[in-house]
Amino acid sequence: MDNNKLSYEDRKELPSSVFGLPECREYPMPDAAHVKAAEAYFRYCPNELKPRLARAILSFAKHFGVDIKSKTILEQSHL
Repeated sequence: MDNNKLSYEDRKELPSSVFGLPECREYPMPDAAHVKAAEAYFRYCPNELKPRLARAILSFAKHFGVDIKSKTILEQSHL
């Protein structure tokens, strides 16, 4: 997991529990850097999945001590 990039092999070995959307195995957040990446890529998430992903990002952010600044994520987490 060097350079904040997950290789295919690294990603394949991650447990589903570290993904923002575990059923799709999308938005991996095994560490703070990947929580920030999920925040940055949130806009690409399908609209119907955004509330769930927003809640997952906030949960992982709390766990890793990441301050989420995206108003969209904060708003979507309440839907």
